[in-house]
Amino acid sequence: MSLLTPNIKKYLAAALLAPLSSVPAQVLADNLVAALDVSDAFAEDYGFLLEAPVPEVLTTTKLRQPKSRVPGTTTVIQGQLIRDLGILNLVEVFRLVPGMTVGYVGSNRPVTSYHGTVAYDQRRLQVLIDGRTAYLPSLSGVDWNTMPVALENIERIEISRGPNAAAYGINAFLGTINIITRSPEDTQGVNLHTSYGSRGHKNVFGSAGNVSDDFGWRLSYERRDEDGFDFQVNDDTLERETVHDGYSLNFFNYDARKTLSSVHSLDLRAGVTDGIDEEDKGRIGDEFGAITDPDVDVRDYYLQARWNYAPLENHYLHVQASYQNYDRHQKWRTCPPGFGFCADTNQNIEESRLELEIQDTLILNPDLRLVSGLGYREDRFNSDTFFNGNGSNYQSRLFSNVEYTPIQWLTFNVGANWEDSNTLDNEVISPRFAANFQLAENQTLRFVFSKAVRTPDAFEQGADWGYRATNVEPDALAFLEGMRVGPVFQAPGTLDEERIISREISYFGQFRVGDGLLSTEIKYFYDHLRDIISGHLSLGEWDLDNNVALDQKGFEVETSLEYPDTQLRLTYAYMDQDGEYTGEPVADEQEFIDLESRLTARHSGSAVWVQQYGFDISSALAYYFVDEFRRGQFERADLRLVKNVYTPRLNYDVAVIFQYYLHDIPPISRNNIIKDRNQVFLEAGLRF
Repeated sequence: MSLLTPNIKKYLAAALLAPLSSVPAQVLADNLVAALDVSDAFAEDYGFLLEAPVPEVLTTTKLRQPKSRVPGTTTVIQGQLIRDLGILNLVEVFRLVPGMTVGYVGSNRPVTSYHGTVAYDQRRLQVLIDGRTAYLPSLSGVDWNTMPVALENIERIEISRGPNAAAYGINAFLGTINIITRSPEDTQGVNLHTSYGSRGHKNVFGSAGNVSDDFGWRLSYERRDEDGFDFQVNDDTLERETVHDGYSLNFFNYDARKTLSSVHSLDLRAGVTDGIDEEDKGRIGDEFGAITDPDVDVRDYYLQARWNYAPLENHYLHVQASYQNYDRHQKWRTCPPGFGFCADTNQNIEESRLELEIQDTLILNPDLRLVSGLGYREDRFNSDTFFNGNGSNYQSRLFSNVEYTPIQWLTFNVGANWEDSNTLDNEVISPRFAANFQLAENQTLRFVFSKAVRTPDAFEQGADWGYRATNVEPDALAFLEGMRVGPVFQAPGTLDEERIISREISYFGQFRVGDGLLSTEIKYFYDHLRDIISGHLSLGEWDLDNNVALDQKGFEVETSLEYPDTQLRLTYAYMDQDGEYTGEPVADEQEFIDLESRLTARHSGSAVWVQQYGFDISSALAYYFVDEFRRGQFERADLRLVKNVYTPRLNYDVAVIFQYYLHDIPPISRNNIIKDRNQVFLEAGLRF
């Protein structure tokens, strides 16, 4: 067994050989790795060659590709950049992605969207953690507060900006987010990190791991605490009042990789989430008359296993299975006004997802590569409140993508996903076609055409919504015990799938600037969205229908300039949206269009400057803006200053983060009020 790990071999190969030859660095690196140790062949499966000469991505087609061959714009956010900028919450990362916006709804529930369309529970993005579907089964939303991945453990996040149903099926409607965590080999030893600051922010992280010749593991723990926003607006008096909307959550994660032989390996992952996600009684609604806060007791866990098999240098196979369980208990005491009784009620829900996937990658020759596979997903849910019992949905699918380079300057990608689901009347095929023209070395012009559908989620299509009373007082109304009290709503179940046709023209270029590297990606898009499901998801006002059509066009720019001690990064997005109401005539048709535009922005972007100084001191400055948001502008400037200390036995760092909000008007909800536009946080880390 070689003393060099597979990753170290690849990095050395790329660094040494890329400047010396016109042969692609990928080929040279692969050859050198094979020469160093043939027994490590399996590690070539889904490893990443560092950015030499062109960054590689996996998410867009499930096939490892340099950006010059990827069929669509894909943003890659390195985990180290996330940590350098002092980003404190996972959802905040997506402010760095052109075309994505971030906001908060309800009390303190974060949402993010690409190209703006979003309902109260976002439903049009596929979100993955290490290839495992991470959005909630019944509502198809993403609970970013309880996402079981620590920022310290992130290797990179890949965001495929555009419909990606050709690779992932339903829910990859507007794009795909894939959070890729660090391998145990990269995090061995002990790593401790903590941060503390404004609005009750407290974070404690610790991990320990070890690596031997054939086994590597990491066990990590994270505690997240936050007080939420400072004030909300009383609906009756319009006065500010304090709000109860923080969270206190614990996360345990285990990651391991076992080398079984020269061609077999096994990845194992498991995690548990436990804690309280606070909810203010005023946010439940006056009709419920809540007299206690309906906090959510979170009890989640997941298990994931993946077998990797690489029998030949040009043939890779993996089989992945995962099971996730989301258990949320939410109970409160209510005294509905005008009803003359008090009782306990709840919004408890338990959801689970079983997911299986087989994927085969075949390199027929350097110019013809094929990835294909099949998958099965089964979602189950049980809630007396939302479904009056239990239910399930299933999805079976076949997917494939062919990458073909008939001549040196032209690459075609043709992919499609066939799927069958009990939420669909008929099977659907989601295709994607792309042609990449290499204009010059490390410069590519892309043309992409894709289609996708999104089916209504279980709640939209099959809600049976009502609240059951328990512990009823006074005794004279004890006959209400165990009954559904108040309005009960049953969804008609007549919704159709949403459809999108997307066209993209984009350019990617990478250039040497002295001893630096300039990367630029520019995208023009024109999307047609039809049969969009819009309306209110509330017990007293449920009017969902396929009643909105949207045409969206615009352009996005992402560019970075990296030197040994300096990193500059700039993003900008412009979007023009035209909406049309297509449903049955109603009094206020524009409202349904507005509901799908709550996170739509005409202008948005970010600017980043990371600088290394002498004496192991560094700084990071970031600016984020969103113009013409729902209630106004969002602008924030962040500054992080850090001092690192390196010794033979341990390394540690201390940092301070300043955040300044340029506007004091909440851009999304008037209830998301902070009392001080200046926020301060302290960080400390220790590694040995």
